[in-house]
Amino acid sequence: MTEVRAVERVLMAYRMGEGAGVRLYRAFGSYEVPQFDPFLMLDDFRAQNPEDYLAGFPTPPHRGIETVTYMLQGPVEHKDSMGNTGSVNAGDMQWMSTGSGNIHSEMPKPLDGWMGGFQLWVNLPRSHKMMNPRYQEITRDKIPAVSPGDGFFIRVISGSVEGVKGPVRDIVADPEYFDVTLCPDAVFSHEIRDGYTAFAYVISGEGTFDPKEGYQVNNRDLVLFGNGLSA
Repeated sequence: MTEVRAVERVLMAYRMGEGAGVRLYRAFGSYEVPQFDPFLMLDDFRAQNPEDYLAGFPTPPHRGIETVTYMLQGPVEHKDSMGNTGSVNAGDMQWMSTGSGNIHSEMPKPLDGWMGGFQLWVNLPRSHKMMNPRYQEITRDKIPAVSPGDGFFIRVISGSVEGVKGPVRDIVADPEYFDVTLCPDAVFSHEIRDGYTAFAYVISGEGTFDPKEGYQVNNRDLVLFGNGLSA
């Protein structure tokens, strides 16, 4: 019998400033962090007002973490102390393991005034804190999409769905990262390994996750599922 993870918490992303003055929404990244181990922070920087994001994120230093940037609208230009440069465009994914240390900049370049994306921070275990920095930039055309049932469409960024594997691999935390689109009344389920933290972030529309409790969630709601942390 399949055991469905119950919804443990529903959090609403809150407005705050970051970088050189970027106005964004933080889904978690403060007192909530222990419940999300090994994840440290999730920022939502979707915006239509250029004043909210054009200041960007110039040369912040990082060490001992991995940063994951996924774009929906408009590009972000990336430069870092490893010599990597590039543009992360709509539908692209950037995954950077800072390891022993890396200085980088991320500067928004809006498209028709719009900017939209997310950045997730993942903690590195003590054994990997001083690993050599690594950088992956995956373009939209390299991210496979699957539709294993009626009414839903999934971009597989890392992990696997129906045997289709995402292109982002060899990440220390062994994550799965999906962009899931559901049609009205569609139901999607995915098996999560025991001891693994699981959460979902809603970026459009409304829906429910726990079939027993029927929690209603909307845009910028984050759902944390129970039974994800090791004893």
